[in-house]
Amino acid sequence: MAGFLRAPLLLLTALALAVSSAASASPNKPLMPGGLAEADVNEEGVQQALNFALSEYNKESNDAFHSRAMRVMRARKQVVAGLNYFLDVEVGRTTCTKSQPNLASCPFHVQPHLRKKALCSFQIYTVPWLGKMSMVKSSCQDA
Repeated sequence: MAGFLRAPLLLLTALALAVSSAASASPNKPLMPGGLAEADVNEEGVQQALNFALSEYNKESNDAFHSRAMRVMRARKQVVAGLNYFLDVEVGRTTCTKSQPNLASCPFHVQPHLRKKALCSFQIYTVPWLGKMSMVKSSCQDA
């Protein structure tokens, strides 16, 4: 019987930890489970979700050049059985090919025929205590 009660208690504890850690990031407005709230772009969880989204974006792209974020226009988060991050990002093509290392410092193309921008919306689901992250939705349009 005790084992039967452990699983729900463990899930409830994990949810409470997620809520409290999310609330500590924005003390003025704690997150409610299921509620959607604005997120600070510099927050560690947002940065991890952004890096993951751009990594997936580049894997799926047939472009020979690496792309990276030009700016994050909006970041929101939602506490579920983990965290959902909703990111609206302006993505730009860099001068670095995908085979080059250290892509974070690559400059953007300035030549008109090579310059390329896209406006992307990403939804990233993460379960930090399990080390899991996945792309739920991704949509981009040329800008």
